[in-house]
Amino acid sequence: MDLLQTYADKSDGEDQSHQPSTSSPDSSPPRLIPSKSAAPKVDDTMLALTVAKAHQSHSKPIDPSQHVVAFNPTYDQLWAPIYGPAHPYAKDGIAQGMRNHKLGFVEDAAIESFVFDEQYNTFHKYGYAADPSGNNYIGDLDALQENDAISVYNIPQHEQKKRKIEKMKDVEMEDEVVGGEHEVDPTEIDNPASDVWLMKNKKSPWAGKREGVQTELTEEQKKYAEEYAKKKEEKGHSGEKGEHLVDKTTFHGKEERDYQGRSWIAPPKDAKATNDHCYIPKRLIHTWSGHTKGVSAIRFFPKYGHLILSAGMDTKVKIWDVFNSGKCMRTYMGHSKAVRDISFCNDGSKFLTAGYDKNIKYWDTETGQVISTFSTGKIPYVVKLNPDEDKQNILLAGMSDKKIVQWDINTGQTTQEYDQHLGAVNTITFVDNNRRFVTSSDDKSLRVWEFGIPVVIKYISEPHMHSMPAISLHPNTNWLAAQSLDNQILIYSTRERFQLNKKKRFAGHIVAGYACQVNFSPDGRFVMSGDGEGKCWFWDWKSCKVFRTLKCHEGVCIGCEWHPLEQSKVATCGWDGLIKYWD
Repeated sequence: MDLLQTYADKSDGEDQSHQPSTSSPDSSPPRLIPSKSAAPKVDDTMLALTVAKAHQSHSKPIDPSQHVVAFNPTYDQLWAPIYGPAHPYAKDGIAQGMRNHKLGFVEDAAIESFVFDEQYNTFHKYGYAADPSGNNYIGDLDALQENDAISVYNIPQHEQKKRKIEKMKDVEMEDEVVGGEHEVDPTEIDNPASDVWLMKNKKSPWAGKREGVQTELTEEQKKYAEEYAKKKEEKGHSGEKGEHLVDKTTFHGKEERDYQGRSWIAPPKDAKATNDHCYIPKRLIHTWSGHTKGVSAIRFFPKYGHLILSAGMDTKVKIWDVFNSGKCMRTYMGHSKAVRDISFCNDGSKFLTAGYDKNIKYWDTETGQVISTFSTGKIPYVVKLNPDEDKQNILLAGMSDKKIVQWDINTGQTTQEYDQHLGAVNTITFVDNNRRFVTSSDDKSLRVWEFGIPVVIKYISEPHMHSMPAISLHPNTNWLAAQSLDNQILIYSTRERFQLNKKKRFAGHIVAGYACQVNFSPDGRFVMSGDGEGKCWFWDWKSCKVFRTLKCHEGVCIGCEWHPLEQSKVATCGWDGLIKYWD
C-alpha cells in the first residue's frame, strides 16, 4: 500500500509540473523532456547532393550519345536544343525532333519546282529574278530592262530564229567538209583538236545502227527465220481471235417455201397448248440421229416447239422437224471445234452458237447465213441474248477467262465487261423482269448483277457449295433450280435476298463431273434432269420426291427440254449422238 501511495504522489507531482506555473517566483522552472525519434540517424549530406544533381539533370537536355536514361525526361527536355560539340548538326540550336533535313528544318514553299528552277537559272544567267513575295524584281535592274524581263525558258522569237540559222550553217559547213567542196588543210582533218575533225567525225547517238552492210543469211539463219515465221503464223491463228472457218449451210428439206410462200421455219397456225396439265412421259416415240459425235445441247423453237435445234461435238449445228417429217431440215457448219452452247432469239428467226474454236456466231435460222461473228480469244461457255424485246441486239457471253462480255450485235462493239468471278463462267440466267441476271462459275459461287452495271449486287458463296454448271428458271420466275455437282438440285429464290430454299432439294441422280441440264415442265409441277448414267429423272415440285426415271441414252444424258406446247412430250440428248423424243 505504501508503494502505491508513493506512485500516486509522484504522478500528482508530474501533473502539477505540466500545468502552467501559478506558483511564486521563488519556485524552480519547469523541466522540458527532449523528443526522441525511433529512426536511425542518417547523414543527409549525400541526399542533398543527389537531389541537387537530379534537379540539375532534369533541366539539362538529353545527350543523344548516351544509351541509358535513368529517369523519365519531360517533354521540354526531350525537345530542348542541344548545344556544344556533343552533336555535329546542333549549331543552329534546332531540336533534333524538329529536323527534316540534315541542315535543319526545311519548310514547304508555295512555289512549284519548275517556277523555282526558272527563276534560279534566270538569276544565274542574267542577274535578276522575280520576287515571289510581290510583283517586282530583284537583282540587276539594268539587265532586266535590256532583256525585256525574259527568263531562260522564254526565248524571244528573233533569238529562236537566230539559233535556227546558226544550226543550219553548222549543217552546211559539215556537208562541205564531208563533200570536199571546201578546201581544208589535210593536217586539220587528222587533228582531233581541230573543229574540222570534230565536224567530220560528229555522229548522232543512232548513227551506229546504220553501220555495217547487210550480208547474206546463212543456211542456219534462214532455217531459223522460216521456223519462227511458221510459229508466229500458228500463234496468230489460235491466239487473239478465234479460228476462222468458211461458213457453210446445207438445206435437207424438200423446199424452203411451200405453195403459199411460207418459210419452212414458219410455225403451224393450229399450234396451241393441248391442255393445262403436264404429264410425265413413258415411252420413246422418235429418235433423231445425224451427229457423228455427242450432242452437247438442244433447244426447242421458242413458243411453238415445231423445230428443235441441236449443237454437236462434231462442230455442226442441226435443226430438226418435230411435228411433221421428223427429219433434219438444215445443217449449219461454221465452227472448227465442238459447239458448246446454243440460244434462240425471242422469235426464233435467229440463234447464237458458241464453240470451242473461241468464236460466237449469230445465224439466220431460215437461210443459214452467219450475220455476225464475235470473239475475245477465249472460249465462250454460255451465250444469251437479253430477253427484252427492245434489247434483242444485246449479247452476253460467259468466257473461260472469268469474264462475262456484253456485245452490241448491231455495231459489233463490246459494250460492257462483268469481271468479278474467280473461275470460268458457266451459266447466265435473267431474273426480275430481265433487270438482273444470275451467273454461276467454276469458283463455286453465284453472283447477281444489275444488267449493264458491272458490280455484283449479291454474292452467294458458302463452304459447302459446289460448282453449279446448269441453272434453270421456274415458270413462275420466283425460283432458280441449280444443278450442283454434289448430286443434288438446289433451289434459290429470285426475290431480293436470293436465299437458298432449304426445304426444297432434289436428289437421287448422279451428275458429279457433268453439266447436265435441269429443266421444268411448262406448268411448273415437275423438275427434270439428265444424269451421268444416261437416265432422265423427274421429281414432283411440291413433295420433292422422285416421280419417274427413264433410261434414255448410253453414256451421259446431258440435256433435256420439255415441249412448250405438247405438255407430255420431252426431248433428251446425250453423248451417244442421239436426240430422243418421249411421250
